This record gives sequence, structure tokens and C-alpha cells, in this order.
Amino acid sequence: MISAALERALALLGAGCSALALGTLGPALLSPGAWPRREYERRVAGLERQLRLCFLPSSGQRIARLQLATVLLSAGAALLFRLPWGYALAALAAVAPGRYLARRRRQHVAQIEAQMDTFIVGLANALKAVPSPGAALAHLAPVLPVPLRLEIERLLGELRVGSTLEQALLGMAARLESADVESALSALLIGLQAGGNLPRVLENSAATMREMSRLEGVLRAKTSEAKAQLWVLGGFPYVLAFGFHAVDPGYFLPLQSGVIGTLIVTVAGGLWLGALLAARRILKVDI
Repeated sequence: MISAALERALALLGAGCSALALGTLGPALLSPGAWPRREYERRVAGLERQLRLCFLPSSGQRIARLQLATVLLSAGAALLFRLPWGYALAALAAVAPGRYLARRRRQHVAQIEAQMDTFIVGLANALKAVPSPGAALAHLAPVLPVPLRLEIERLLGELRVGSTLEQALLGMAARLESADVESALSALLIGLQAGGNLPRVLENSAATMREMSRLEGVLRAKTSEAKAQLWVLGGFPYVLAFGFHAVDPGYFLPLQSGVIGTLIVTVAGGLWLGALLAARRILKVDI
């Protein structure tokens, strides 16, 4: 009891000293040129960019403040009241928003990649009725599915403030960072710059994208079983070793003593690791 009370008193004393030091050094640490202020502003800018790319209405400043408050309160509660889960909550608050936004970003890009075929075909049909690519995009945008419609509306907004269509398309490709989207937009840019029958070029590009999507589906289906076997190959030796040890605790004693036992274990482990690396390299197939 006395030990617990002493620990709590020391924790309170440490918290008070920390608060006093923060109050004294706070203005210097939070000045515009200080490292903590620069790191905080960098984190806020990163959150703002992720929110903007995902078309989410929240604020990076608000998320960063909630993160900081949750981390400080959780760590303080864990320190003062000896709550082990406080540190886990602080770590979760530090990384969870960024991970969530990154996951939403990947989903956003994946949905747009799935909608690019429809977009290219629709743009080719719109260009048959409206010769101007900008006007065709404006006519096509209202009927596009979300989230592709949001990206096209952002592109049209850039056109309204003075950007050229080529600049807006390049900006869209840079924002999404997707090979499929870059391929589709590259075909559109080449058609715009080279001239010719742009609707026909876009229709051929859409057919190529459909064939690539079909091939990727076949590749995923063919490699899914092999990937499951790779997981079995990676985990089965541990299961087998624990099983033999449970049945006969002294079964592996000859391998734990002597030069020959160490050599056998080393060679077996190297072959197992080499098999995993070779299988992973073989299964890492890209079209």
C-alpha cells in the first residue's frame, strides 16, 4: 500500500514538474521556427492533403488537436493511475487517423480504377456529339458514378480558373498516382495533342483496359491458391515442431547440442528461408 502511494506521489510530482517545464519552455517550443511547431504543421498539412484527396469534409487541424489531446491524456492516465491500456490507447491515437485515411485513399483510387473503363467509353460517345473535350467532360460529369464524378468536377473547376485541359489531366494523374488512371489519361492526352479520330482512340483504349482487367483477374485467380500454399509453407514447420515437442519433449535435443546438430538446423533454416523467398518472387507477377 505504501509503495503504491509513493509511486503515485512520484508520478504526480513528475507530472507537475513536466507541466511547469512546459509552461516555461512552451512559448519557445511552439514558436514558428521551433522543431515541434514545424513537425505539428507538417502533420496538419499531411492530414489536410489526405482529407482533400478523399473528399472528406473534416479538418486536419481538428484531427491533429484531437490526436495530441488523446495521446497526452491517455499517457498521463497510464502514468498516474497505472493503467496499462493507456499507453496502447495513446499509440493507437497517434497512428490510427493516418492509417484510416490511407486506407480510405486506397479504396478511393481502387473505385476510380474500376470506373475508368466506363468513363473512357462515355467520353468517346460524348465527343461524337460535342467536339470540344472540355464541353464533353462537362456534359459527362453529372452522370458519372462517385468518386470519379468528384474527380472530374475538380478537374472542371481547374479549367474554370484558367488551367488548360492538359494541365488539369496531368494534375489528376498526379493526385491519383495510379497506373491504370495514368494509362487512360495518357491516351486522352496523346489523342488531344496528335489530333485524329479521338473517339476511336478512346474506344480502343477502353477495349485495351477491359482486356488488361480480365487478365489481371485471371492472374489473381491462378495465384491465389499458390499464395495460400506459401502461407502454409511458412507456418507449417512451427506447427510440426511444436507438435513433436508436445508428444516427445526430448525429440529435438540432438539438434540442440553439438556442431552437427547446429549445422543441420542452420542448413534446414536456410533452405526453408530460401524456399520462401523464391516462392514470393515467383508469385510476384505483374502484367
